Amino acid sequence: MTGTDKRSELLAILQEHGGLTPGVARRVAEETGVPEAHVFGTGSFFHLLADPSVKVRVCMGLSCQMDGARELLEEAERLGFPVAGASCLAACDRPPAVLKDRATLVEVEREDLARTGGDWTKIEPVAEPTDDWLGIVGPEGVPDDQLAVNLLGAPDYSGAAFAAAQRMDADAVVETIAESGLQGRGGAGFPAGIKWKGVRAQAETRRYVVLNADEGEPGTFKDREVMLRRPDLVIEGLAIAAHTVGAEDVYLYLRGEFGAPWRHLEQAIASFGDRLGAIRFHLHAGHGAYICGEETALLEALEGKRGMPRLKPPFPTEHGLWGKPTLIHNVETIACVPKIIREGAAWFSALGRTGPGTKLYCISGHVVRPGVYELPLGATLDELAQAAGGYVGTLYAFSPGGASSGFLPAAERGRALDFKALAEAGSMLGSAGVVVLNDSVDLAWAVRQQLRFFEIESCGQCAPCRIGTRFLRENVEAFIRGESDSDAKALTHAAEAAWEMNEGSICGLGQAAALPLTTTMKYFQDVFSHE
Repeated sequence: MTGTDKRSELLAILQEHGGLTPGVARRVAEETGVPEAHVFGTGSFFHLLADPSVKVRVCMGLSCQMDGARELLEEAERLGFPVAGASCLAACDRPPAVLKDRATLVEVEREDLARTGGDWTKIEPVAEPTDDWLGIVGPEGVPDDQLAVNLLGAPDYSGAAFAAAQRMDADAVVETIAESGLQGRGGAGFPAGIKWKGVRAQAETRRYVVLNADEGEPGTFKDREVMLRRPDLVIEGLAIAAHTVGAEDVYLYLRGEFGAPWRHLEQAIASFGDRLGAIRFHLHAGHGAYICGEETALLEALEGKRGMPRLKPPFPTEHGLWGKPTLIHNVETIACVPKIIREGAAWFSALGRTGPGTKLYCISGHVVRPGVYELPLGATLDELAQAAGGYVGTLYAFSPGGASSGFLPAAERGRALDFKALAEAGSMLGSAGVVVLNDSVDLAWAVRQQLRFFEIESCGQCAPCRIGTRFLRENVEAFIRGESDSDAKALTHAAEAAWEMNEGSICGLGQAAALPLTTTMKYFQDVFSHE
């Protein structure tokens, strides 16, 4: 194996060694031929590798904090656990969540920790995924022909959709995807058909397909459910994409905390057998870095580097994994493909209300039944909340698309949850991770939590993002503290800093990190006023 090949396996090798314990960087460098400085620099970038002494991580996502995560962390610290806070663990529907090594535990209570007698190894992980572990999915009773993903349906390993794609001309498959209007369901909403066309147009014949399953946006857990419930759609969708764009290898990048989804995908690949041709599937584990949800940062991590976004252009469709044309899709996006191929572009397009298709909406926070609900694209918050059993308390604010979308007031509850309508409100659909806040929540506190998340998860490459995330968090804290005249004026330059971050950051993290603050200042003017 060459040094380049070893570098691509660097993160997996570091994981096998237990992370960056003393002396590991040198040993891995000797084993692989990769310079020790690169080994250490890469490993130290990822939370799950950088500090292996931390064995227990309590989720500090907004939904978990609203359900007692801070008190849980304090209890773990009191018991002497090797513990730290963690960014969102994609278990917002079952808060508070705890990560033990790389096993996610849900609905953990302080009493559960106390019963361990101070021994963190006795925290029991969840059992193999069952209906008790899986989130609530609905609404029930909707016919299968009105759902693009149907998380309540039984997996189908017949390979019928792949066989149908094989019978079609590749250009016809691409045209079907384009005409369906399928947009990226991971956040950006970019037309899928344009990506497929872009890869097929390249002169280079060595091409790749990559699955982005690094679901880390606070409030978001839909991809987890797709992989657990319908891994068949994910694997068959990837196979159709690979066959169509001329790729032989498919790389699946799952966040490091997704052990159960990993096993379900492996089982799905085995269940299909040889029905998907000679396409090779490769599973790779992430290691705790929200930024790797950005597609080029994900490619860097796959190549064994720090997960830092690339400048674009060139785009991955031209210069992607190892410099080759690469088609990258989110889990939900690729899971829509088999039904589009089987039912047709017009069928999928007609499913939506304000845009093509259905949408998997996550909802957590102050609702009766947090979970994932497949609704027509363009459904409203009220409709989503109704599917989730209704609001708990009096609706005050909501985050429509994860932390990156900021906060909107209750008056916007009738706005379509789609790409265009939310952009018009100065927000975004993003990952459709809806978090509902009732009037018991201090919104200034909630803003601070979201800003802190972005500060921690910034890769640090761009000065506007690296400095701006800290600047805004510190100024919000100063305002909340309110001990002096300067504290009262702390947010004077917030709008300017937000503009600099949006204009000067390479990727979406820095461009959206200020939205929790700017949307609150726009719609909740009394929150940051001392009058």
